[in-house]
Amino acid sequence: MTVIACNQLAPKIADLDSNVALSIATVRDSVAAGARIIVMPELALSGYMLNDTAEARTVAITADHPVFAEWSRLVAPVDGVVVGGFTEQGDDGLVYNSAAVVDSTGVLAVYRKTHLWDKEKLIFTPGAVTAPVVDTPVGRLGILICYDLEFPEMTRSLALRGAELIVVPTNWPREVVPAGERVEEITKAMAAANTNHVAFALCDRAGLERGQEWNEMGTIVDEMGWVVASVDAAGVTTADLDLTLARDKTVTPLCDSFGDRRPELYGEITRPKPTDGRYVFPSLDALEHA
Repeated sequence: MTVIACNQLAPKIADLDSNVALSIATVRDSVAAGARIIVMPELALSGYMLNDTAEARTVAITADHPVFAEWSRLVAPVDGVVVGGFTEQGDDGLVYNSAAVVDSTGVLAVYRKTHLWDKEKLIFTPGAVTAPVVDTPVGRLGILICYDLEFPEMTRSLALRGAELIVVPTNWPREVVPAGERVEEITKAMAAANTNHVAFALCDRAGLERGQEWNEMGTIVDEMGWVVASVDAAGVTTADLDLTLARDKTVTPLCDSFGDRRPELYGEITRPKPTDGRYVFPSLDALEHA
C-alpha cells in the first residue's frame, strides 16, 4: 500500500521565491503525515494566470534549480516521490508548462505539457515528447498535465506502457455542473481508470488568481474507476492504494481489457492530421500579434 497526497496549493502569481518556500513546506508536511507520493498542482512554482511569455520567463527555471534538490532531500527518508508543476526555461530558449518527477536520487523526469489549453497557447510551447512512464520506488507513474487528461489516447498510451498510477497536476477553472454531478475532468478520469485498470491522482489548485477561481476538486480514483478520496478541509486529498492492482487487466476469466483489443481496426485514431495542430485555430496568429 502507498499513501498518496494531492496538495491543493494556492501559489502566488509570478512570485517564484514564495512558491518555492510553499512547495518545500508542503513536501515536508506531507512526508510527516505519512505520504510517499506527493503531488502539487500544475505551475505550482509560478502560478497560472501569467500575462504573457515575457512574464513567464521571469519565473521560468530549469531542472537544475535548487528547489528540486530540496524536494529530493525531504522525500528521501520515506523513499518517496514528488510530482509538481513549474514554468520551465528550455535550453532551446523556449518556455514550457512542465512537471518534474523527483525522488531521493534527484529529478527522474521532466514532462512538458503537450496539449495546451486556451491562452496557454499564447505563452508556452507545447512539448514534443510522449508523456513518460517513470519507474520510481513507489511504482510506475504515468505523468500528464491538466488538459492532457481529456485525450483518451494519452491515458491509454500510458496504461499500455505499464503505468500503475497516472499523476495529473492540474489547474481546473471554475465550472458550473448540475447538482449531484462531478466536474467533467473527474468523470473522464473515472472512465479512463475503469477502461484501462489504472489509478489516477488528480491535484487541482486553490485560491483566487487575477480574477480566476478554480474547481478545487482534487480527487484520487482507484484502478476500478471509483473515487476513493476527495479534497478535505485542509486542501489535501489522501488515499492509501495498492498500485500493483493496476497490473491485472482481466475483467472476467474470458475477458481482458488489453488482451481483447483489436488495434488493427483502430487505425483512424493515429492517422496523422492534415495540419500540425497549431493552425487548427485560425485566429491564433491574430491573437498572438494583437
